[in-house]
Amino acid sequence: MPNDTPETPPAKLWGGRFSGQTDALVEAFNASIDFDRRLYREDIAGSIAHARMLARQGIIADADRDAIVDGLVAIREEIEAGRFEFRLDREDIHLNIEAALTERIGDAGRRLHTARSRNDQVATDTRLFVRAACDEACEALRSMRLALLELAEREADTVIPGYTHLQRAQPILLAHHLLAYEAMFTRDTERFSQARARANVLPLGSGALAGVTYDIDRESVARELGFEAISTNSLDAVADRDFVVDYHAAAALSMVHLSRLAEEVILWATAEFGFVDIADAFSTGSSIMPQKKNPDVAELARGKSARVIGNLVQSLTLLKGQPLAYNKDNQEDKEPLFDSVDSLLISVRVMAAMMPALIFDRERGRAAAVANFALATDIADYLAKRGVPFREAHEAVGKLVARCEAAGQTFDDLSLEDYRDAHPAFERDVLALDIEAALAARNVPGGTGPQAVADARIAARERLEGETRTP
Repeated sequence: MPNDTPETPPAKLWGGRFSGQTDALVEAFNASIDFDRRLYREDIAGSIAHARMLARQGIIADADRDAIVDGLVAIREEIEAGRFEFRLDREDIHLNIEAALTERIGDAGRRLHTARSRNDQVATDTRLFVRAACDEACEALRSMRLALLELAEREADTVIPGYTHLQRAQPILLAHHLLAYEAMFTRDTERFSQARARANVLPLGSGALAGVTYDIDRESVARELGFEAISTNSLDAVADRDFVVDYHAAAALSMVHLSRLAEEVILWATAEFGFVDIADAFSTGSSIMPQKKNPDVAELARGKSARVIGNLVQSLTLLKGQPLAYNKDNQEDKEPLFDSVDSLLISVRVMAAMMPALIFDRERGRAAAVANFALATDIADYLAKRGVPFREAHEAVGKLVARCEAAGQTFDDLSLEDYRDAHPAFERDVLALDIEAALAARNVPGGTGPQAVADARIAARERLEGETRTP
């Protein structure tokens, strides 16, 4: 005969203070297991290190430690195999794992939480996650930088117009343009390395907010988990999410840089620019217009930057009204963090993979580089190098441009007499001023001259290959 008596919900691990049951709506509202289960590796690693320390300090027996460690390893294997049951009534990853452990090994499982709180536990888990996420970001950015360097080497002689105000300005080497983005992503790599260093501080041992009353060895836990230091203030340790903001800030700026690169690829691939064709593997078509070839990869990377920027704003807003110490608000830091990690990694990786698939129209780029009087500055510099005040030279060349525009001419159509009508300091060698001369004149450190760019490529590769990888 069926039992019509309602099943009594399982007791909470924190339920000793309470006599009534939690409302079902509150259960759903309060729970984070649907997303923070992603922290299971970090949670188990922290718990194993904590159990070993408790045994070394004589706080729990060696037999309890062994049961705890073996039980946690088994739970980790079950999670990775997809056999572990995550339960909403157990709220979060910490209680899901601890409750399952206690069911399996009994009282030894109940001793695991000695000398710690969920507050310092979640702070530890999140720092471990952010630390690993910073390492992944650095590796992805290195892949992007390498892709840019290899493309710059492949297109070493390709010339395109450089722009200001999205108007053609001066001829530049495409490699110089690509190395500008390599420089941006180098700074991004540095920012993630710095964020990692600030995240690499152990909060475990801070308790709920005031420290713990046991003779624990925080330094040994830090060593086992690979932390460089331990936190020095228990209040700050459990309330601090600056390291999460650090990650978001580095990710947001990286995505801004990626979005700028994506925007340029999108522009270059238009019929109006026509500088590049994107291989089919990184393009899509239209469901209605057969002729279309859309740069969806670049557009999505540009679009995902908005998500990551929004996550940075969310994380700052989340913290701004919180008094010390820990508050439940901080449960809301996980989903945006996970989203930023995932959005950054997929965007950087796919854009890095797309770089070799860009096919440049070198003739079109070269033609555009000298169109619209792009050598005007070089002609003004020609006069200035012969003692003409630059402002006077600027005015003379401006008049030449106006004359050409009125007559439908270019600089190539001008005779020496035409030049001398604008300024008597012009000599016959001005007629030899061309794109090669303009580029060669800029062989200065940081310039777009061929030798300067070649030197910059070599320096960038040496810097990339010399960077220390985090183990």
